[in-house]
Amino acid sequence: MTTTLADLFPPQSRRWARRVISAEQWLGLADRLESGAFTLVAHWAEPPLVHVALRDAAGSTGIFSVEAVDGRFPSLGGASRPARRLERTIRDLTGLEPEGAPDLRPWLDHGRDERGAARPYAFLPVDGEGLHQIAVGPVHAGIIEPGHFRFTAAGETIVRLEQRLGYVHKGLEGLMAGAPLERGARLAARACGDSTVAYSLAFAQAVEAACGVVVPPRAVALRAVMAEFERLANHLGDIGGICNDAAFSLMLTHCAILRERILRTCALLFGHRLMMDGVVPGGVSCDLAGAGEAALARLFKRIDNMLPALFALYEDTASLQDRTVRTGIVLYSLAKEFGAGGPVGRASGRPFDARRDVPYAPYDSMAFEVPVLERGDVDARVRLRFREAEQSAALLRRLLAALPAGPLRAEVPAREGEGAALVEGFRGDIFAWVRLAGDGRLAHAHLRDPSWFQWPLLEAAIEGAIVADFPLCNKSFNCAYAGHDL
Repeated sequence: MTTTLADLFPPQSRRWARRVISAEQWLGLADRLESGAFTLVAHWAEPPLVHVALRDAAGSTGIFSVEAVDGRFPSLGGASRPARRLERTIRDLTGLEPEGAPDLRPWLDHGRDERGAARPYAFLPVDGEGLHQIAVGPVHAGIIEPGHFRFTAAGETIVRLEQRLGYVHKGLEGLMAGAPLERGARLAARACGDSTVAYSLAFAQAVEAACGVVVPPRAVALRAVMAEFERLANHLGDIGGICNDAAFSLMLTHCAILRERILRTCALLFGHRLMMDGVVPGGVSCDLAGAGEAALARLFKRIDNMLPALFALYEDTASLQDRTVRTGIVLYSLAKEFGAGGPVGRASGRPFDARRDVPYAPYDSMAFEVPVLERGDVDARVRLRFREAEQSAALLRRLLAALPAGPLRAEVPAREGEGAALVEGFRGDIFAWVRLAGDGRLAHAHLRDPSWFQWPLLEAAIEGAIVADFPLCNKSFNCAYAGHDL
């Protein structure tokens, strides 16, 4: 097995080309994942085929498929820890068995026994004297989505954290199978509400790749405007939330006010605070509202004043630094192994950003900074969000100042085909793959949230910390529940 993906596909193959390979070749991929030559991007099934999307260090991409024989396929999980939860999900959703998998416990399936009671879940055992367990969730305070966290602690020190997720499983792939493209796009936009633009963009780009659609330049620019507004608003929300979990509510208040102004401006410009359903296959569904120019000027003036002041407030508050510095460290080696993107990966030294490293329009023709830090703690994740917010504000200015004229949408023909896309959301890279039937409907679609590769790192980051630091560390990750739970 060669070490680059480009060697495995014919010259001039399009991005995310797919090959069906043998079981022996599939196990060769496992070796490359274990060595770090390939990074796991996504892993899903469409019986009888099981698919894996990969990327190598040179930036080449590809999708490989192996046929499940008698309902069984070779596991990648023995060699690739990031593949394990994905294989458990494949088993839950399709019934296909990963042969040789190190963990066959259900993941999304919270099935019931014959009495209708939830089946007990086998958390991993922990040995040692004086240990006790703390169960948190799945119901949390406020409006946090459900997820269960099982802590094993020695006094106040966390020895192990194990997550159990899947409580907001929606059956998204089943809902999308056979759906018209318009309904598929609406479902993708609702996979995870705070990333609705990024999910819509990934889905639209996958459909466009399958159909050979060229998106009009104005629509391309407007998509990026929506994406950067979404990123900016969410980074501000995260900065405020992290500081609030460190008992510094003043930062939460200021960030919430600025975030609210951004969302109200988005509602004025695009007709929806979250810009939901703004990105559609072929382009965008709406143009900028004519009355938005004055609102944009006011917003950018406030951002210019507030972002430096908020960073100075963070930097100058010693009690806040005491909580965030050296708390919840993610090692670079783990970020690389799991292919962690977004602030979690870039705060730990992994410099991946899909806008630059798997470039797509309009970012492929724009110069911008991808901030990278190395300490990997809560403090680094806060600082990275500040710098990314500054970059998003600068990109928005450039995009809005140079919006091209022209149509908003290209026709998407009804044809058979398949396509994939990787786009950058505020949490990291979002992957989408679609296979289209000839009647213009979806035969199958798969969406992968960046949280699949970040939730396991939270378990590692919190080991050795005190229980009271978990909310702070958890918020600094801000992994998705809805996006993860499909």
